[in-house]
Order: sequence, then structure tokens, then C-alpha cells
Amino acid sequence: MDLAINPFSSGTRLRDMIRAIRACKTAAEERAVVRRECAAIRAAISEGDQDYRHRNMAKLMFIHMLGYPTHFGQMECLKLIAAAGFPEKRIGYLGLMLLLDERQEVLMLVTNSLKQDLNHSNQFIVGLALCALGNICSAEMARDLALEVERLLQNRDPNTKKKAALCSIRIVRKVPDLAENFMSAAASLLKEKHHGVLISAVQLCMELCKASHEALEYLRKNCLEGLVRILRDVSNSSYAPEYDIGGITDPFLHIRVLKLMRILGQGDADCSEYINDILAQVSTKTESNKNAGNAILYECVETIMGIEATSGLRVLAINILGRFLSNRDNNIRYVALNMLMKAIAVDTQAVQRHRATILECVKDADVSIRKRALELVYLLVNDTNVKPLTKELVDYLEVSDQEFKEDLTANICSIVEKFSLDKLWYLDQMFRVLSLAGNYVKDDVWHALIVLMSNASELQGYSVRSLYKALQASGEQESLVRVAVWCIGEYGEMLVNNLSMLDMEEPITVTESDAVDAVEAVLQRYSADVTTRAMCLVSLLKLSSRFPPTSERIKDIVAQNKGNTVLELQQRSIEFSSIIQRHQSIKSSLLERMPVLDEANYLVKRAASIQAAVSSVNSAPAATSGGPLKLPNGVAKPPAAPLADLLDLSSDDAPVTTSAPTTAPNDFLQDLLGIGLTDSSPIGGAPSTSTDILMDLLSIGSSPVQNGTPTSNFSLPAIDENAAYPTITAFQSATLRITFSFKKQPGKPQETTINASFTNLATTTFTDFVFQAAVPKFIQLRLDPASSSTLPASGNGSVTQSLSVTNNQHGQKPLAMRIRMSYKVNGEDRLEQGQISNFPAGL
Repeated sequence: MDLAINPFSSGTRLRDMIRAIRACKTAAEERAVVRRECAAIRAAISEGDQDYRHRNMAKLMFIHMLGYPTHFGQMECLKLIAAAGFPEKRIGYLGLMLLLDERQEVLMLVTNSLKQDLNHSNQFIVGLALCALGNICSAEMARDLALEVERLLQNRDPNTKKKAALCSIRIVRKVPDLAENFMSAAASLLKEKHHGVLISAVQLCMELCKASHEALEYLRKNCLEGLVRILRDVSNSSYAPEYDIGGITDPFLHIRVLKLMRILGQGDADCSEYINDILAQVSTKTESNKNAGNAILYECVETIMGIEATSGLRVLAINILGRFLSNRDNNIRYVALNMLMKAIAVDTQAVQRHRATILECVKDADVSIRKRALELVYLLVNDTNVKPLTKELVDYLEVSDQEFKEDLTANICSIVEKFSLDKLWYLDQMFRVLSLAGNYVKDDVWHALIVLMSNASELQGYSVRSLYKALQASGEQESLVRVAVWCIGEYGEMLVNNLSMLDMEEPITVTESDAVDAVEAVLQRYSADVTTRAMCLVSLLKLSSRFPPTSERIKDIVAQNKGNTVLELQQRSIEFSSIIQRHQSIKSSLLERMPVLDEANYLVKRAASIQAAVSSVNSAPAATSGGPLKLPNGVAKPPAAPLADLLDLSSDDAPVTTSAPTTAPNDFLQDLLGIGLTDSSPIGGAPSTSTDILMDLLSIGSSPVQNGTPTSNFSLPAIDENAAYPTITAFQSATLRITFSFKKQPGKPQETTINASFTNLATTTFTDFVFQAAVPKFIQLRLDPASSSTLPASGNGSVTQSLSVTNNQHGQKPLAMRIRMSYKVNGEDRLEQGQISNFPAGL
């Protein structure tokens, strides 16, 4: 009657409370119900209600699972555990496992109750204590109760043994030093017949092996025979309904035993030899038409690959994986591909036998299988099979899904570059990839292709003809278009005149007008792509020199971009029109074929760029308050060390100044040394650290190397303040010459005014010219603004700039200077740098 009046009294049944909570339509209603019920339980606890204690605890556990606080009921758990009856203890231990964890101090109060229950005569109460201890055992509890648990491993009851073994696993994990206490008992449990005990014992052995090397050696000596017997018995056993799963007897025990064998056999030839036979038997007898059988076979393969198995056994394992690849289940095929990627490092030849099946997986409908199979194919490629494998992949590229083309293209390009012993084969494969998936080819790949064509003079005619035909058929592939346009501009006469024909080629008829048409069509189609349009303009300019009759037509096409809103295209158009109209005398020499590109140097720079990009991604440095530095290709500049530290070649504290107000000292030094940037000069690379760079570059008495002419070694003759200092050539390269003249003020021998003169030796004007310099710490430097930022071509005029230098160790140390010049040629950034140590004596 009272229950009907007050449904939330302490005597409410658990099911009634659950029904009331589920009937709530809002979270607020649920909270109100829980709040009222918790208040009733608190009242019952404070009154010491004995009759409904276990019911209140059950309700608290449900409330706890809903996420509400129930800490006020923790002591009730201990009271129920201390009760004499099994029902109370069951609820008490269940509450203990749910409401408490090993970090709570109140748990220490239950240790004595656990010890008493572990020694109880009732096996069910012992089981409760073992379950609770296995779930919430702390390191202190493990040390206090380890002896009781060890004793229970020898109990007659199988369920008690099983629970004691599982509890022992928790104890060993918490206190690895106790592993030696359980070694003998664990080995004895492997002689049991009950499968539940065996699984628990095997799991305990695995934990012991992880916890202690001594335990691992002990189990190797004492457990292998028992494990082989268990595996043989369970494999050969007749039908047992209590253990049968899909026609396989206890696959869980199979798998646990195989895992333990793998741990024991890893790195031990004797153990591996002992278990070879049973592994071969299980691998051949287990049926693969059921999922349980496939699980056992997979674990067999894992074990064979993890131990010192014979080559025949490894072949058997890889053949099992080959059968998995033919399975209709996607999960089985995926795990087989994963395992084959590990197996290829052990036995490549055995995996190669399944190459055809793996290639079929590349064409699978499941994207995960496709990607994993593609990674495996990449690992399978070698010098002997590269051509057939590449052909298969390129053939599939033609019909593959759009979302898969990027991965497939990247792998094909990587394979072709890695194994390209035959240049003609390399070109054929790259042309086909560009035709099928040129939109997915990365810039560095087609850049490398251009470098190779530049070096393969005997294949340049074949290349331009192949690319012309590909351009006619696949003009929508961006990378193909760029390479073809470049090739037509460089080797257009070979295209029209069918020069350097190969034996397998057939002549094609292409007129000069056809070549111009092809480039013009690209120019019109790619109206939004600045890079492609710029390359088209360069190509047309070169064709105007190679095909003089087309000059007027080309001039009209180029002139169409004079009003382009993109400054780069507008500037190119104006300059190219001027070359075509006004510079006929120098046009042919100006537009000669590009010199052969340094392939080795390009590959070194490309590898360094990729490595720098990978390092940048891996290190992921935090952005500074000014934001990250923007550099091409995602290459991040390394953090700068302070300028004074980098130039600390003496103990003097002499600052270095510069006339560039927009460049911070740290960035100035990094820019000057080219750290993290691509140097256009063909000489040398930067050392690994900034300090080492400057020590090398500014070391007095060494033989310095720079982009231009190497300077002579330095020596210190006698100083004459009244001497006239000769003008020196401070730097000279193929494109730039710098001369220094010197002037001193009377009475100030440490101060020198240097007048620098810059002369452009190239046939193209330099724009945005900037000169920078760095000196050792004992020297002060000030740069005045340059007379101009434009260097006229072919030496027709010079730019001058004044430098003021103060040598604070005049007469003791000579001047030394590191210089860098940056400028643009036709909008393209160029960089040159060098070291000057041939200053006249007395400076």
C-alpha cells in the first residue's frame, strides 16, 4: 500500500525504478526521478536499513550506469561484501567493481574481506572474490593476496582454477616482480583437460613471458611439449558440441596456443624446430571454407612468419595467404594483403608467385583492398619484373576510378623512375601516364622528365613526335600539355622535319603551321592557367625563331596578351613582341635550344627538397607570431640562430648592419647563406648547420669555393697606410661580374669605403637586383642603397653600390666577406653567392 502511495521509497523494486526512468520524456524529468530515488536511498542508508540494502545497491548501480554520481553508496558495498550470505556478497562485489576503481582509498578497506572470501569453503563465494580482484586489483592488493591466488591455481574445481588464472594475469601486470611465483603453477595448468582452464593458462603464460625473461626461458623448457599436445589433441578431436564453432573444435584455444607458440619460438631456433611439425599439420588439416578455420590459418601464418621456421614452412604459409586472396570475403583478402606485406621481407620469391592474384586485387571494387594491393605491388617490383608489372598497372590506369587515379599514378611514376634502366622505355611509360592521368602527375615528376629529355639527345626527335601525337589525342591532361608545349618549343624543327627517327617509328606529316596551331590551341584552352599560358608564350617565341615564316602570325598571337590582367603574362607578351619585332639580329642566338640540364645535380636537389619537405611535416614546428614563412613546394626554412652567434668567429662584440630595413637580422643571414632555399648555381650544397657553414666559408687561409672564380688564399703582408689599393674582381660567374675599388680616409686605417660595380654578362636584363653581404663579428658593415635595381644586358651599363667597412682588428685579421646576389630573369628568381677573401693587403 505504501509503495502505491510513494513509488520512490527505499522499498521500490528495481524494475519499477527503471520503468519510471524510461517513462520520462525529457532529461529534466529523468533527473528529477533520479534525484528523488537517490534521496530515498540516502535516507535508507542513514537509517541503517538492512532489509533493502541489496536492492538499493542494485538501483545505485543502474543510476551509476546512467552517469549520475553514486559515491555515497560506496560504503554500502563494503557492508554487503562483509555479509555472510551469497546474494548479498554477489551484489556487494558487483557494486565494488562498478562503483570503485583501484585509485580510490576506500578500496584498501576491502582487502581483508577479499582474503577471507578467497579462503571460503563455498566455491561460488571464492569465485566472486576472484572476479572482483581480477577487475580492480591494485599493486598493494596484488602483493597482499598473491599467495591466496597462487594456492587457488591448484584447486580441484575447474571454474575456480580458471578464475584464479585470470586473476593471476592482473596481478602479474600490476607487479611484474611476482611473475616467478606463478611460473610453475602456469606450466601445470597446461596439463588440464578443461578448455576454459587451458585458455586461461595459455593467456597467463603469455603474460608471464612479457613480464619476465626468466619466465620466458622457463616456459620454453617446460611448456612446449604440453602446447604441442594441446594443439594436436584439439585438431584431431572428434565432434564436441560444447566446443564446436562452425565445424571447428574450439578455435579460440587454437588461436591462443598458436600465439603463445609464436612468443616462445621467436628468436629461438630450437623451439622453432620443435613446433614446425605441428604448425605444418594444423596448416594443412584446417578447413578454409569456414570463418573459424580461416582465423586459425591466419594465426598459423602469423606464427610461422614470427618464428625461425624452415623455408618450406614459410612457402606453405604464403600459399595460404595466396588462397585468402581468392576468397570472396573482403576482410579475409585485406588481412592477407597486410600479412603479405610483412612476408615479403622474409621470402620475396614465395610472394612473387602470387603476383597475378595481387594484381587482380589492385582492380578490386573495394578501395581499401585496392590501395593495400597497390602498396604490395610496389614492394614486389624489381629489375626482372618491372616491365610486365608496369604494363599491367598502366593498362588499369586507363579504366580505374577517378578517386584511385592519384595513388595509382604516383606509384607508377615512382616505379618507372626507380627502375628506368632503358631511357626509351622510361619515356614511353611516362608519355602514356601523362596521356591517361596527366592531371594527377606531380610537378617534380614532369620536371624530371624534361631534364631526362634534355640529356637524351638521340631521343629528342622521338619525344617531340610522341608528345605531339599525345597532345592531339589527350589535350585535357595538364602535365602532358606542359611537357608537350615545352618540347615543341625546343625541338620543333625535329617535329616538322622528322629528324632523329628511330627504326620503329613511322614518319608523320607536321607542318610549321601545324606546330604553331597546337601551341595556340593550348593557349586558348587553358585561359585560366597562368603557368601553362606562360609556357605557351615561351614556346611560340622559340618557334618564331625556328620557323621564320610564322613570325608574323606568332607576333599577333603573343600580342593578344599585352592587355592581360595577369602581370606575368602581360610582361611576357610585351617583351616577346619586342624581341620578335626589333631584335631580329640577336633573336636566333637568344632563342637557341636550352643547354643540356645537369641531371645529376637536379636529382640531388630534388632528393634534398623531398627530404626537407618530409622533415618539415614530421617536425611540424609551431608558427611564430608573425606567421609561417612561405616558400615553394611546402619546404619550411629552419629556425634561425641569432646572427651574433653564427658570426662569432672572434671574441669581439662588433655588430653587423645592413641597409635592407625590411629584413630581420636572422632572416638576412639565412637568406644570405641560402639556407632552405634553392640555389640556381650549379656548385655545392649547404653544410648541415649554420655555424659550420660560416666557419667553412669565412675560414682564413683555406681555399674558398664560390659560384664564380675561386679566390686566392690569403696572407698578411706588411701594412702601408699610404698605399694605393688596386681594383679587384671580387666575383665572376657566367652571367655576373662584380668589381671592388677601395678608398681610405687619412688617419682612419681601420675604415674602408668600397665601391662595388655590378655588370650583367648575360644577354637578358636582370631585374629586382639585390646585393647582400655578411662579415665576421670583428667587422662592421654598412651598405648604402644601390644606384639601380636593373642590370642592363650584355654589359651595356653597370649598377654601383657603396659599402663602408670597419675592421676592428685592423693589422691582425684581414677582411673576409660572404656575398649573395638575387635577381630575376624573365620573371624567374635567380640566386648567386660567393666568398671574397682576396682583398688587398692593409684593409
